[in-house]
Amino acid sequence: MSQARPWWIAARPHTLWAAVVPVLVGGGLAWEDGGSGAGRAFRADAFGAALIGAVAIQVAANFVNDIFDARKGADTEERIGPTRVVASGLLSERTVWIGTALVVAVAVAAGAYLIAIAGWVVAAIGITSLAAMLGYVGGPKPYGYFGLGEVFVFVFFGLVATVGARYVHNMTAPLDAWLLAIPIGFLVTAILVANNVRDIDTDRATGKNTLAVYLGRERTRALFAGLVWGAFVAILVFGVFDWTPRWTLLAMMAAPLTIPIVRTIHSQTQGPPLIRALKGVARLHLLVGVLLAIGAVLG
Repeated sequence: MSQARPWWIAARPHTLWAAVVPVLVGGGLAWEDGGSGAGRAFRADAFGAALIGAVAIQVAANFVNDIFDARKGADTEERIGPTRVVASGLLSERTVWIGTALVVAVAVAAGAYLIAIAGWVVAAIGITSLAAMLGYVGGPKPYGYFGLGEVFVFVFFGLVATVGARYVHNMTAPLDAWLLAIPIGFLVTAILVANNVRDIDTDRATGKNTLAVYLGRERTRALFAGLVWGAFVAILVFGVFDWTPRWTLLAMMAAPLTIPIVRTIHSQTQGPPLIRALKGVARLHLLVGVLLAIGAVLG
């Protein structure tokens, strides 16, 4: 294995679209808000800095998750899923902490630029996001181990990320940004739910009390279906009533892709099909985000 490979694994590249999608949608809304002078609200520098900062925070969160799950014994040999670099010994905890510090430095640099052009609100978002990232699996009572991970993901990778990505362009947070943050939040939360329903048995055994552990498999499956279908209901309602740009209804084209993913989550307990379902909902989240962004640009 090359020296770079463990870092690639630790970054969990298939999860990084969760950071990219809100920035795409926020940028699309900023472009559409230019009115007759299309693109007047959009700033390419704000878009680029937001993208860099969002991905850096996501990578840092993945590194920290790897460290603390290994420390707390959550990543055992019985766990189904991708390799975790600290638990498997590919990288030491100290090495991953150094990598985390470097990635956070990139996020801080991007944040500093955004603060310079968009003010103190960005600083508040950045500080809160970093604190939430560390509290997710770190500290004496990590809330990710007490059934609150889905709340964190919905708030920070849905609402905060989408509205914040729109705000940095011209320091406004219009209603359509808040509304589109809801389906984005639903789908990114569904990614975590798919992950946790896959790991429900090993998480329960190691004392990692995710929401899936509290709810049980059947109710977690129902939650997953409610999130993915709820995202499309929200997109449809918001678009039909012109609360969001009408062309965001383009995202409804992705709705049929939900059917096999939900079917797999509801019928399977084995690792390989659940891993495919997890990757499928991550791709669905990306596709919906791209279509929402395109629809926002078209108006």
